[in-house]
Amino acid sequence: MSIVHFDEFGQFQQDSATPHTSRVTTKWLQQHFSDFRHFHCPPKSPGMNIIEPIWVVLQCAVQKRSPPPGTLMDLRTALQDLWCEKPPGH
Repeated sequence: MSIVHFDEFGQFQQDSATPHTSRVTTKWLQQHFSDFRHFHCPPKSPGMNIIEPIWVVLQCAVQKRSPPPGTLMDLRTALQDLWCEKPPGH
């Protein structure tokens, strides 16, 4: 988790979306509870989605790369590099 967040803890935003409440997801979250800060928001509240603006920045940056990522591993590497390059406070 140190790749994602400077203090080694990630942020997980939980709502009532089906992928977040499935048995597999619920079990995984219970097993990894100590690895995340949990941010619970009301169901269907897109205005509170804290990751959307960052996804837009990352998507635009990936689309500008030349050559574009050719494999899933290339995409992962590009996203990790771009995440580390993001401006402070972004």
